Amino acid sequence: MKIILTPLNRTIILVSLFIMLTGNLSLLKRLLEIYTFSFGNLPFILSLTIFFTLATTLFMLMISYGRATRWILAFFLIASSQAAYYMDQYGIVIDTVMIDNIVQTNLHEAAGLLNMNLVIRTFFLGLLPAWFVLRNTPAAQGFKAELMSKIALLILLILGIGAVVAPFTAGYASFVREHKMTRMFSNPIYFTYSGVQYLTQKFKSTEVVRLKQTATDAVEIGPEHKNELIILVVGETARADRFSLNGYAKETNPQLSKQDVVSMTDVSSCGTSTGESVPCMFSIMKRKHFNREEALHIENALDVLYENGVQILWRDNNSDSKGVAVRMQYEDFKSPKLNPECDEECRDIGMLSGLDRYIASKSKKDILIVLHQMGNHGPEYYRRYPKEFERFTPTCKSSDLKNCTKEEIDNAYDNAILYTDFFLSKVIDFLKKYDGRYETAMLYVSDHGESLGEHGIYLHAAPYMIAPKEQTHIPAILWMGKNFDYQIDQLKPYRDYPLSHDDLFCMLLVGFEMDSKTCETRRNVLFENRDLKSTGGK
Repeated sequence: MKIILTPLNRTIILVSLFIMLTGNLSLLKRLLEIYTFSFGNLPFILSLTIFFTLATTLFMLMISYGRATRWILAFFLIASSQAAYYMDQYGIVIDTVMIDNIVQTNLHEAAGLLNMNLVIRTFFLGLLPAWFVLRNTPAAQGFKAELMSKIALLILLILGIGAVVAPFTAGYASFVREHKMTRMFSNPIYFTYSGVQYLTQKFKSTEVVRLKQTATDAVEIGPEHKNELIILVVGETARADRFSLNGYAKETNPQLSKQDVVSMTDVSSCGTSTGESVPCMFSIMKRKHFNREEALHIENALDVLYENGVQILWRDNNSDSKGVAVRMQYEDFKSPKLNPECDEECRDIGMLSGLDRYIASKSKKDILIVLHQMGNHGPEYYRRYPKEFERFTPTCKSSDLKNCTKEEIDNAYDNAILYTDFFLSKVIDFLKKYDGRYETAMLYVSDHGESLGEHGIYLHAAPYMIAPKEQTHIPAILWMGKNFDYQIDQLKPYRDYPLSHDDLFCMLLVGFEMDSKTCETRRNVLFENRDLKSTGGK
């Protein structure tokens, strides 16, 4: 077969090779972690490297056509440089969850990720090559010539892929089956695939005539009682193993250890990102079947409680409620407009301001207050706490975690946990003021955990099926006032009982003394509610 390599197709091939050389270091690193560099493994390592190079070139040739080629190549040069930076620095993959995180990131959060290494890398490996391509990409030589050249190249690349795979079919079968995450580091193929998936999900028809109801049989049971006042604190990026209440060597919970609380030790998150976990934890859908787009059109736990007379207030010092509180009273505490506790950023403790007035306005009503923390949002953990909480030193003072030691990263993260400990203790002290008039309780549960360099991975949002436990094992802490239907001593035997975000929906209903066939899983720890236990449920 005679192949005429047109100047335009030659440019596409050169850009593909440039992206492979500069944007796939994480892919190569993970290949070498799986197949230790040795004489015996060298042929297969070379085969895999050539395979991904040919596949990338094939992909770029298939999506680049005519006059749009220069803009397509420029876009992928910039996008690949960005994807490569975050994969190399934090060990993440750009899947649909990560793309959703990117879309929902606000300017303040984006600024926290900005550093000189990112700027330099983006300029030299993204913007500068993109500028060069825009200025120097040759014009097409005519539709027929370009088409014939492209077809011939595509056939040659497909044959080449077959040739490098054929001698190692057993090795490739094992690689495809057992090392899915490694394939996710293929840049730009995988992030493009994820982007298409994400857009497909977003553009699916979401027209809903009415909000789908759930737990419609929910009914308040039990004898006459005081009204409930419960504060649910939704934590951010906290992992269970960094709480001294759970056995961590550093004293990160000096205040909570003085309160009569129970820390549940075996709790799993629904997702590894805020955008996935927060809607999921309030949804009746279980993690395995959770679909965020569908969940937006199904009543969540707040809806059910509100329909049964519970007054709901959501206060947010994070990004937002991720669609959970759109039908509830919502207050944004990310600015000094409402939050009186702001220095270099607004602090979680400010969300307690003015709550007395709110409670006074809802007399003789059951009340649920949700406080959504900034918590341990990374990578700038050192910004998540006031200076007086910097007990563990030295600390990492950079968003570029690769420039910090493991000790510095751990200390900054642990100081942020220390501030959460202070905040939660203040929440409990606040509730104690109402212990005589209400059945009071506090539940703290984090949305997901965080990787701090274990296995070369940082931050969160790893695909759940392969996410490390540091991102899914989360803290959950409970405190109950003297009149609450649960007593701490009743819960202490369940301290190590396995729970997850899947249980929150029913925990909230049971906490407000509501029974529903939806919550037949109330047995075990949930059934310890005195009213449910005395009536036996429905």
